[in-house]
Order: sequence, then structure tokens, then C-alpha cells
Amino acid sequence: MPDLCQLIDTANLKAVLEAAGSSLDKVIKTTIFLDNMDDFCAVNELYAQAFKDHKPARSTVAVKTLPKNALVEIDAVAMI
Repeated sequence: MPDLCQLIDTANLKAVLEAAGSSLDKVIKTTIFLDNMDDFCAVNELYAQAFKDHKPARSTVAVKTLPKNALVEIDAVAMI
């Protein structure tokens, strides 16, 4: 299995938020899509590292497939 650390690119999420005038600290809700719920613990650890003490509301769901056969996708809603 590929290293999940390489698959969860929070730098891209951070860049998109900053381009819109927001930041990870202003995220109020995320939805994490996993192609395999066995990865939940690893993703949870990486998510905690990215958001640190900030704890936005979160949903995590298992899906059959993701675009481009990704293993993880994160959708975020943030304040501007």
C-alpha cells in the first residue's frame, strides 16, 4: 500500500484556502472520503497533525472509488 502521508496532501488544501482568503484554522466542517475504512486510524493521525488544536466538525465515509483511483479525498468548508 502507498504511504498515506504522501497521499494526504494538506498543502494543496491549505493553498486553496489561502487563495480564497481563508486558512486551515477557519475550516468549520470537513468530509473525508476513504476507499478503505481500514485506513481510518492512519488518516485520523495525519488529519490531527494537519489541524493541530483546531477541531472542525468532521464526517468520514467509505466510498467504492474516488476520482483517479485516489485513496483519500477531503472536502472542506471554511469561513473567509
